[in-house]
Amino acid sequence: MTRDLPGDVDGDAAAQPATATAGPLFVDTTTDRSIPTRRVVAWALWDWGGAAFNAVITTFVFTVYLTGSLFVEPSLVAARNAETDVNGPAHAAVTAAEAPLSSGLGWGLAVAGILVALLAPVLGRRTDGSGHRKLWLGINTGAVVVATALMFFVVGSPGYFLFGVILVSVGTIFYEIATVNYNAMLVQVSTPATVGRVSGLGWGAGYLGGIVLLLIVYFGMVTDNADGTGGLLHIPQEAGLNIRVIALIAAAWTLVFSLPVLVAVPEIPRASGVRRVGFFASYPALARDIRDLWRASRNTVLFLIASALFRDGLVGVFTFGGILAQGTFGFSSGQVIIFAIAANVVAGVSTILSGRLDDRFGPKPVIVTALVGLVVAGLAVFFLHAAGATAFWVFGLILCLFVGPAQSCSRTFLARVTPAGREGEVFGLYATTGRAVSFLAPLLFASFVALGGAQYWGILGIVLVLLAGLVLLLPVKAVR
Repeated sequence: MTRDLPGDVDGDAAAQPATATAGPLFVDTTTDRSIPTRRVVAWALWDWGGAAFNAVITTFVFTVYLTGSLFVEPSLVAARNAETDVNGPAHAAVTAAEAPLSSGLGWGLAVAGILVALLAPVLGRRTDGSGHRKLWLGINTGAVVVATALMFFVVGSPGYFLFGVILVSVGTIFYEIATVNYNAMLVQVSTPATVGRVSGLGWGAGYLGGIVLLLIVYFGMVTDNADGTGGLLHIPQEAGLNIRVIALIAAAWTLVFSLPVLVAVPEIPRASGVRRVGFFASYPALARDIRDLWRASRNTVLFLIASALFRDGLVGVFTFGGILAQGTFGFSSGQVIIFAIAANVVAGVSTILSGRLDDRFGPKPVIVTALVGLVVAGLAVFFLHAAGATAFWVFGLILCLFVGPAQSCSRTFLARVTPAGREGEVFGLYATTGRAVSFLAPLLFASFVALGGAQYWGILGIVLVLLAGLVLLLPVKAVR
């Protein structure tokens, strides 16, 4: 696997000392190098723009819409609306009809995850040596924008459900592959001494972008008006028009905030001395890279496997959190967004605070504590589902409290156990191994929903993935 060492691909910025570079944001005092502010900010803005797909499309707005009552047989919904008893048979019939919608979405995302697992490792590896990393970031991001914009045509009717699942799945594939290229660009906008801060800026931008966009769509298009429209813009809610307009806004948001990185950050040069192999030949080459790393640092490979599992569980918490809030706990679309804003705030604050614990105790105790907290809170949501919205508010936010620390500390853990001189290669494997199991949480969520016959059973599928990651993490040696 080719490696990009920090600074080797940064063109003019890499060659200039800190005193000669205009507007440095982060300076590496060990090499007297700096990265221009505009490059770091431009890179982080992609994460800000990516919040549109993460927070609005796949988590709290569009997938919640797609698995709601608009896609249930209208006669069942009419009977439910006419029934005054919330525990009556008509309400139960609609709830039962919504469960296959959640399961269907889960299967679609599972298929997307399998395709990502097959494609992302090789595509990411090939772009490292081709000199086309930024080009493919732009192409894949453009595909996400198109898929998101097409969601406007997913009318709130049962006949459009499959179309909606296909668009979400296709968007997920291209977004995950784009993320591989985006994460690889981290070495182009940071130095060995500043990579943590730059990476943290990207995480923070993603959380903040999600909060801002969710506030915009909530007050602009979601809140219920007396005239049957949504938000301050009074967009009709019939056939989900207000939600479909949000898809257009999300597409525009992604497009606008993805452009700066394509303009401000230089493309990497084509790697010299690296033998190019065909697409299918890239798979055995990747296997050889992993074999060599296993021989050099078995502890690192064990962590890559464990983190791939629990990171997929962390994604599942957010992916299906909004769906569960509406389908199982009775949240309205507006209440889901309010919860989403609170969830992003809690996750962002806890992530910042966890950095201090990481520095004091090391990352492994923080990750283990977070995963235990996630498993306990997830089981509480499952067993207390009958308690309604209050239980979800309490234990759902506890879940979010632990998600951010587990994500951020896993990256610093890997930095501590990586053999010297192999950082670029190992962090590339960190990205690709995560994608390789990205189908597990959706697959188990859908499977448990199908087995249990109700949406809340899917919680056990996500908890199982988190627990598997925790068990595999325990024997991994921590290095301070």
